[in-house]
Amino acid sequence: MHKFGEVILAQIQYTDTFEVKRRPALVLFEEGGNVIVAGITSNLKMKGVPLHKKEGAFKDSVIKLNYIFTISEKMVERVLFTISKEKKEIVKKELMRRIN
Repeated sequence: MHKFGEVILAQIQYTDTFEVKRRPALVLFEEGGNVIVAGITSNLKMKGVPLHKKEGAFKDSVIKLNYIFTISEKMVERVLFTISKEKKEIVKKELMRRIN
């Protein structure tokens, strides 16, 4: 069972193509074998929540809260690390800001 705050490596299908690539993503929650995630990119020009190398990322990255999608738990290859409690709070606040 995957939990909020885990950064995973998973097979991700892009929305604008049939291509599937191995990419990192932040777990938001899991339910019924589906894992809801936010994409992570190393393109620092993208908007989102910064995720730094010192926090466990392979390189400085951005959690893209405008790129949320569902994957099967079978597409998850492994857990890379878990973000800090403070970073989880930042993600929650930013999600709520966008919802409101």
